[in-house]
Amino acid sequence: MKKWIPAISALTMAVFAVSLTGCGQKKAEEAAKPAVSGAASGKLQIEASFYPMYEFASQVAGDLADVHLLIPASVEPHDWEPTPQDIGKIEQADVLVYNGAGMEGWVEQILASSNSGKLSAVEASKGLELMEGADDHEHAGEAHDHHDDAEANKDGHEHHDEAGAHKEEHDHEHDHDHDHNHGGLDPHVWLSPKLAIQEVRNIEAALIAKAPEHKDQFTKNANAYAAKLEQLDEDYRKALENTKRKDFITQHAAFGYLAKTYGLSQVPIAGLSPEQEPSASAMTGVVKFAKEHQVKTIFFETLVSSQVAETIAKEIGAKTDVLNPLEGLTEEDQANHLDYIAVMRKNLEALKAALNE
Repeated sequence: MKKWIPAISALTMAVFAVSLTGCGQKKAEEAAKPAVSGAASGKLQIEASFYPMYEFASQVAGDLADVHLLIPASVEPHDWEPTPQDIGKIEQADVLVYNGAGMEGWVEQILASSNSGKLSAVEASKGLELMEGADDHEHAGEAHDHHDDAEANKDGHEHHDEAGAHKEEHDHEHDHDHDHNHGGLDPHVWLSPKLAIQEVRNIEAALIAKAPEHKDQFTKNANAYAAKLEQLDEDYRKALENTKRKDFITQHAAFGYLAKTYGLSQVPIAGLSPEQEPSASAMTGVVKFAKEHQVKTIFFETLVSSQVAETIAKEIGAKTDVLNPLEGLTEEDQANHLDYIAVMRKNLEALKAALNE
């Protein structure tokens, strides 16, 4: 994700002044609302990195800000790189909302070189307890026997998902260096409704600090959205606490926080990046696990190819289904006016079905 950084300073220095004065408006490819042109509205101008950050910021800001989406909702954000025009939009904004935890590898460099005197940046995951990410799953199958631990320990909130449990194995068994793509941390905190609430609260605090005259409205908006997320969290807890099984196989290791929150065990085919190709031994390990535990559904995701998941499903005679990591919205999602909560409810139904097969 950082392969472009050596070039950014040279490229940016060459076009930066131009991008600040005339970067122009690109056609919006946003998830829920079109981008509103700039400071002419007189509102707070917010740039949000990718879809969940856009949704959370929009909910807190309400009609007090224009919230723009930097990474188009139909684009997989792990590999996205900002253009000089994108950098210009960030410089012109009042607030930049990003997830952090290594998800947006470009943020640190942009903020370090920013000359904006008004830009405030909020790392929505700041203060959350982050997990170490799964490695390249050379030993995928071996670590997944934590299924038995999940079955034996059903208190609902104290489980270690595969990514967390595998960390201990990783520490003791693997001395070689793995490329985690996110600095070793799992950034996918937004997929746990409980943690999403904390991200919303961090955004609320940042907007209040930026525009304290609107404190009451920001708090009212945040409270209303947090109540919806609390209901979502409760629905997840009730639906998943007594399922027949506790493990699920997914395309990449995005669901560690969701698994930990609700006492499940994710079995990812690949690591933190959906574009990461699993090794042959990782594929073999997942197939072995799936057969031994009679897994009947292999989850794939939107925005990336489902070929690997389909290959494993065919090998074991299972079906495939979507488990959406909400890193963006597909054109179909947008056409159906889906949002974070709606997609998370679809994820819940898919999980509930698979875990009760």
